[in-house]
Amino acid sequence: MSEIRSLSAVEILDSRGRPTLLAICQLSNGAWGQASVPAGASTGANEALELRDGDAQRHDGLGCLQAVANINGEINDALAGRRFESQADLDHFLIELDGRYNKARLGANAILGTSLAFCRAQASQRNAPLYAHLAQMAGLRPRLPRPMVNLFSGGAHAGGQVAVQDLQIVVPSAPTIGRVLEVTADVFRAAGKIVYDRYQMRLLTADEGGLAPSFESSERMLHAAVEAIEAAGYRPGLDVALTVDVAASQFCTDGSYHFDGAEQDAAGMTETIASWAQRYPLISVEDGLDQADWIGWQSLSARLAQKMMILGDDLLCTNPARIQRAIALKAANSLLLKVNQIGTLTEALTALRLARDAGWKVVVSARSGETEDDWLADLAVGWAGDYIKVGSITQSERLAKYNRMLVLEQMDGLSLSG
Repeated sequence: MSEIRSLSAVEILDSRGRPTLLAICQLSNGAWGQASVPAGASTGANEALELRDGDAQRHDGLGCLQAVANINGEINDALAGRRFESQADLDHFLIELDGRYNKARLGANAILGTSLAFCRAQASQRNAPLYAHLAQMAGLRPRLPRPMVNLFSGGAHAGGQVAVQDLQIVVPSAPTIGRVLEVTADVFRAAGKIVYDRYQMRLLTADEGGLAPSFESSERMLHAAVEAIEAAGYRPGLDVALTVDVAASQFCTDGSYHFDGAEQDAAGMTETIASWAQRYPLISVEDGLDQADWIGWQSLSARLAQKMMILGDDLLCTNPARIQRAIALKAANSLLLKVNQIGTLTEALTALRLARDAGWKVVVSARSGETEDDWLADLAVGWAGDYIKVGSITQSERLAKYNRMLVLEQMDGLSLSG
């Protein structure tokens, strides 16, 4: 049982220089917690709605002062002095207080900030690490997820010079997070040299820290990744594998995919991805088709689900109803879990359990607009994610999560996901 003394919030800036908010929860027994809320650039149509001010004279309309005011005002007024049995008890109260299916009245950013800050305050009250508190909440044994680390970017994260939004590397056989990051750094340096020699581009990075030269095509991006792995002295597919976030909804209009200067239908996109799977060491394809193309996703999964992760982000939006539909249709076999897509920890946990019960893999993901807050690392560890997708190794808002996992590995003795 936890009684809330007060809730408050301030507007802060995320890693893209855009506003977001930091929420603070004070419990009556003196325990407290705070959390910063991330924001996406490539957002799914079915995500919970983060509240933005819309004032064109301030932050181009992206201000979060109303969401902050909702925490300081209505949410605090409704919750202060009230006792909650659990995280689920609090989250359900917030959902009913908002009253909208997409949390548009109070704002998903205000609701998630409150949910996360309360969770941290409860962990403090128990004198438990956040990951251990989250593991107890989920009834899971904590473990370190294996990182998917951003190497190259295009799409909405890098100005759209190529269609594919992100290409990540995975170090499948490394026994520790420390070794994963060593190998990753080797490959990143090799990729940087390729980018400089071929495109005369310094190590300027995209939203999530990936390198973003003017590749001639998405195919060239994949080829350059393999070159970088080999140049660093590793074996593609054995020492280092690849994953891609196609983010196809960003370049799909009325069922037609405008991909790298050409136009094709869902069957054509499926053939393109299948050809990549034959020629490159791909273990995961995220959002290979549009978020509304359920039939196309079924075909893609039927073609490739036995070989790799068919990872749903915009398709699923961490939404339990959409996950249930995807399971029934066999439209995917893996969930990209982003808590701010659904708005509360409790709903995200429901999504996680649905995916696990279906035998799916789970990738816990950051957003393109992140902060130095490291709660995501604890969430991925406490909820036993198979992978964590944070970004590259070049920016502090990304490194905060990797460094947190290094600490948990070395100080708490946690083991890395197989």
